[in-house]
Amino acid sequence: MQQETSLNNRKNAYLGILLLGIVSLLGDIVYEGSRGIVPGYLELLGATAFIVGFVGGLGDFLGYAFRLVSGFLADTTRAYWFFIFLGYGLIVSIPFLGFPLGLEVAIILVLLERFGKAFRSPSRDTVLSIVSKGVGAGKAFGIHEFLDQIGGMLGPAIVFVLMFLTSSNYNYTLSLLFIPFLMLLAFLTYTYKKIGSKLVLVESQEGRRKERLTKSFYIYTFAVLLNSAGLISYTLILYRATQILQPTGQTWIVPLIYLVIQGVDAPIALVGGYAYDKFGVKTLVAPFVLSVFPSLLTLVSVELSTIIVAAIIFGVVLGMQESIYRAAVSELTSISSRGTAYGIFNTAYGVGFVISGAVFGLFVDWNVSIILIILYTLTLQIVALASLLRVSSEFRGK
Repeated sequence: MQQETSLNNRKNAYLGILLLGIVSLLGDIVYEGSRGIVPGYLELLGATAFIVGFVGGLGDFLGYAFRLVSGFLADTTRAYWFFIFLGYGLIVSIPFLGFPLGLEVAIILVLLERFGKAFRSPSRDTVLSIVSKGVGAGKAFGIHEFLDQIGGMLGPAIVFVLMFLTSSNYNYTLSLLFIPFLMLLAFLTYTYKKIGSKLVLVESQEGRRKERLTKSFYIYTFAVLLNSAGLISYTLILYRATQILQPTGQTWIVPLIYLVIQGVDAPIALVGGYAYDKFGVKTLVAPFVLSVFPSLLTLVSVELSTIIVAAIIFGVVLGMQESIYRAAVSELTSISSRGTAYGIFNTAYGVGFVISGAVFGLFVDWNVSIILIILYTLTLQIVALASLLRVSSEFRGK
């Protein structure tokens, strides 16, 4: 009987992973779905292009930077589920955008949603890493990212349909997102009842004394920062695609390239997770090496076909970054400090993409030499790979 009710039981572990994945899927339907229309809605409310761009950049920065604080607080208080509920609960700010409350309030709501992301991510990843003890961290994060990306694809599709049915009425469309938000809360509540308090209680008994993060963790995090800094962002891939397609009047193809990235991301996260559990740290070498190609292909290409290849490879790398990169953190940290670890890791990951966006953006604007592009990209990825290999002995199944 005790074995049947144990939270380490594989059936319960997979149930917890599945439920957390569905929660993320529903969350993505709301906030990923809204991302395509929020800029236009802010403009409708009177925002300038600068304000739209600044709010978007500030929101993403806060969404990453505040994870340092939320992760530390989660470890200190052990209130992982409180931060998960708070973080997902703040997604309510998106459907509230449907109420005509003015530009200033709309901006606050947009930023609140990003704070929600910062609140929930370290605690959610910590709970996922605990659940994965029964089935493997790679599988847990791979399945979670797979379901998350399904939501990331469904959200924009649903919002597209709602905008069409409401004759592009932003208020109605955003307000209707209350429906998936309420479903999100229902699934989150059910998940907590099934695995919540018992799960964290069992693990907290193992790690009541908070341990310091190891040097290996910081080296690994530095490697991921360099890896993301040397990988061109999807926004610039789409920007280059737009430049190529504008003369032909076929810019409607650009959103389909984004769907290609999302479509590749989801299954790769799942496959990568299973591969990580089987082959260990060797699996991490592949995305580090592949990260060289999207940047080079995008910046030297004058053909749409090459951009599509770059988008596919980017989707492969992104799927692994958001699954097995996170899974690896659980092997380098103790449970007692894992919320802090995920806060630091996610912040470094975000800083890497800020650097990437700025540097590669300048490369595009300045039309820099291919030699400089190759030098920058190869240098960062080689140092990143060397840093990864330096701590490879710390991983299970090396």
